[in-house]
Amino acid sequence: QVQLVESGGGLVQAGGSLRLSCAASSRAFGINDAGWHRQAPGKQRELVATITRGGRTGYEASVEGRFTISRDNAKKTVCLQRNSQEPEDTAVYYCIAEVVFGTAKFNSWGQGTQVTVSS
Repeated sequence: QVQLVESGGGLVQAGGSLRLSCAASSRAFGINDAGWHRQAPGKQRELVATITRGGRTGYEASVEGRFTISRDNAKKTVCLQRNSQEPEDTAVYYCIAEVVFGTAKFNSWGQGTQVTVSS
């Protein structure tokens, strides 16, 4: 079963920092393109940041300059460093990645991690 496991969510004050991590199953060969989405209460899920296998990044306008997506291909992890957080960043954050198992590739979602930013 393809798995991505997220960690690092929690409660943080406005202006604070938090780092989310997403790790692929130990049985996976690696991760290709990946990204982070979020879903706030009553809103649709939206794309926050993306990163290609080669390290090219992209950001949703409201987080650019505050969030940084990064990856470690050897560890099969993708991280989202969140600085200068705002109450509007409160949401469940989901990792998505194309996970490689041998010659097979699967688009996989993590289970989500709650981030709450208090004002």
